Amino acid sequence: MKIILRTGAVAAAVGAGLSLAVLPAGPASAADDIQVECNDIPGLVDAINQANANGGRITLAPRCTYTLTAPDNPDDGLPEITGDVTISGNGSTIRRDPEAAENFRIFHVVSGGTLTLKSLTVRGGVSSNFGGGALNEQGTLNLNDTVFKDNSANTGGGVSNNGGQLHLDRTTVERNSAAMFGGGVLNTANGTMTMKGGSLLKNRAATSNGGGLENQVGTASLESVSVRGNTGIEGGGIRNVNGSTLNLKSTTLRDNIAVRGAGLSNLSTSFGTATATLVDSRVTRNTAITAGGGIDNQAGQVTLTNTKVVDNEPDNCAPEGSVPGCTNPTAAIDPPPTQGLQSDDDIKDPE
Repeated sequence: MKIILRTGAVAAAVGAGLSLAVLPAGPASAADDIQVECNDIPGLVDAINQANANGGRITLAPRCTYTLTAPDNPDDGLPEITGDVTISGNGSTIRRDPEAAENFRIFHVVSGGTLTLKSLTVRGGVSSNFGGGALNEQGTLNLNDTVFKDNSANTGGGVSNNGGQLHLDRTTVERNSAAMFGGGVLNTANGTMTMKGGSLLKNRAATSNGGGLENQVGTASLESVSVRGNTGIEGGGIRNVNGSTLNLKSTTLRDNIAVRGAGLSNLSTSFGTATATLVDSRVTRNTAITAGGGIDNQAGQVTLTNTKVVDNEPDNCAPEGSVPGCTNPTAAIDPPPTQGLQSDDDIKDPE
């Protein structure tokens, strides 16, 4: 069943004299497909409100840009997600108008809500708090074949997962920025993050930590992910801190930049021991200004299994010996040349 929402349609029907007896009983089925025409923002708002109530799927026009010029509520461009909402983008974009007078993020999932995005780009959201593109507060956020790009916030520039479930599948988080923690993604407050495929690419924590990912009091598992070109003060690629757990499998940390821990910063505090496990992964060509070009492990636990930490500057791991199996290159001293030298026994008086 397909529904194309029009504001006031139900009121008009009642006004025309239709009795309640001929109207469908009960809420719309979860299988309903609500189609929203290109850049129809009122239609998109209505669709989300209906899906919150009834669990319907929302389908956007193919390869269209939906531009939000004003917030739906004080912090969010679209209605808060309180129900089970799926939006299929068909390659479309939802963005905040760069000329909008007010700052607002795009999506906000609240406790008990579930939002699934498919084949969609989320762009240009701005928040003075958490999550420029999306904030997930104790809900569930599923991102499939989705791009979060050019969003910014105080923390969690692209996505902030605060005590919820965050799942990224073949998703790219690119060129987002945070004034503080988590340029690309912030996973915090005992949140759980899983990411399979895709990339954390060229994100930035401008004055703080976790350029690509800040895992702070949370559990994050990445498989077959490229963490590349991110920057931060500590943890250019990833910072794992405050008793958090980080699992990397078949994942590459490359070309990230930081003051310390350019690839990975693993930091234990009074909140607990930070634990990082890297399996079949590679940490390479990252650059730190002071130490820990590949990995900076401060009183934490890092386990490498079939993982290479190589070709990082100024070192691979710091402090020296803190990561079992990770070695730093030593300056080689070339031996003196031997060709053409003679021993005393070989030197004879001329005849």
